[in-house]
Amino acid sequence: MPQFQTRRRVAFTPAQMYALVADVEKYPEFLPLCEALEVQSRTPTPTGEVLIAQMSVGYGAIKERFTTRVALEPAKPFVKAEYIDGPFRYLENRWTFIPTTQGGCDVDFFISYEFKSFILQMLAGAVFDQAFRRFSEAFEQRARVIYGKAGA
Repeated sequence: MPQFQTRRRVAFTPAQMYALVADVEKYPEFLPLCEALEVQSRTPTPTGEVLIAQMSVGYGAIKERFTTRVALEPAKPFVKAEYIDGPFRYLENRWTFIPTTQGGCDVDFFISYEFKSFILQMLAGAVFDQAFRRFSEAFEQRARVIYGKAGA
């Protein structure tokens, strides 16, 4: 099962980075492969909220749509997305934001996935893997646009 994990130190606070990841409706503006995203429901929880979101992704002739359950926990701060429906057999990704003594934070990103179709895995697997490897960088670039160079 393909998976990818990275830790990236950024000049932005955990709250700032969490806010960017939690703002899923904005993903089509900057996230690799994301063509559209629709939040179908929002449910408050004791620690935050749970979203049901449908994302459309594409690369060339490959177009797919899938639905995830996204748990948002701002106090930790932590984001976890779990697969509900679509072309995957399995999909889970997690974001954790750890403060650093220098004032920024370490952004931990983990994703594990497997397509239902072996053919789709062979066709799209490499493209998805490269896109997932660029996710942390895409959020850091987005932080610069939203918060400025130093996160002030």
